[in-house]
Amino acid sequence: MRLGINLGYWGAGMDGDNLAVAQEADRLGYDVCWAAEAYGSDAPTVLAWVAAQTESIDVGSAILQIPARQPAMTAMTAATLDSLSGGRFRLGLGVSGPQVSEGWYGVKFDKPLARTREYVDIVRKAMTRERLSYEGEHWTLPLPDGPGKPLKLTVHPQREHIPLYIAAIGPKNLEQTGEIADGALLIFPSAEHLEETAVGHLRAGREKAGKTMEGFDVCPTVPLAVGDDVLGLADMFRPYTALYVGGMGSAKQNFYNRLAQRMGYEKEAAEIQEKYLAGDKSGAAAAVPHQLIDQTTLLGSVDRIAERMQAYAEVGVTTLTLAPAGFTLDERIAALRAGTDALERAGLA
Repeated sequence: MRLGINLGYWGAGMDGDNLAVAQEADRLGYDVCWAAEAYGSDAPTVLAWVAAQTESIDVGSAILQIPARQPAMTAMTAATLDSLSGGRFRLGLGVSGPQVSEGWYGVKFDKPLARTREYVDIVRKAMTRERLSYEGEHWTLPLPDGPGKPLKLTVHPQREHIPLYIAAIGPKNLEQTGEIADGALLIFPSAEHLEETAVGHLRAGREKAGKTMEGFDVCPTVPLAVGDDVLGLADMFRPYTALYVGGMGSAKQNFYNRLAQRMGYEKEAAEIQEKYLAGDKSGAAAAVPHQLIDQTTLLGSVDRIAERMQAYAEVGVTTLTLAPAGFTLDERIAALRAGTDALERAGLA
């Protein structure tokens, strides 16, 4: 099992430290460094900056938002970043959510599965450097009855095939991801539930495409905090868990809330959401069960973290992306090093 890191969103207050974290991960042999975007910093700019100041670690978008860019633009960005980084770019895509898609980008959040499939088709076709033409429900290239003509990408990617990942949570999206992508970006992964909530659906999609899980990258992001006080460490992540389970999306459409329900926390997920949407963020955080946090993070001593890593490996995780927690740069660097130590103790390095 490989290790990655996730820098999260730029502009969150730790920007000066993030580059040092990425460089230390590079030195320690981490496999990939991911950066996110929502409606603040964009991922490609951050990844270009990190790639220019690291040597061997891959850089990946987790995610480039599909409603933010036309698919041909995404192919241009992927080819450019792969060329500039010396073949170290991984393209992670996702549909975002209805509030961001419609509120920030002005793009209707309808038929996300069909849109994703067409988007991936166009991106992949564009990166082959064929002349680009496409007829679908959501995109037609070139536009009919106009001056447009099929064009081909002028940039030569470093590699013929740039790894393509999709951020997926729901069962249908997971199955399609297994069918059309090279990897899946997962969030709030519980090793105890991952087969039923994610891996089984991914496997079904692979089988639908006539493929096995061999070579497919199951890549969840897991917050990491090292120390002896597991309960205290878990409390650090209460606001984070409450935000996603309670406040991401609307009362009717919150993918993370549904995931918590599928893990057996139906009553708790409803309470967290009710309090969060009513403005009681502290009450929502207090309502998050310790077990939910403990199952979806890596907490405690290096030995305890190693045991949890073994559980993730056994259920099919191939790249475990860590989000190292800490109030200082030294604490985050120490967490990174603990991650590699735990991987070795687990016999997974």
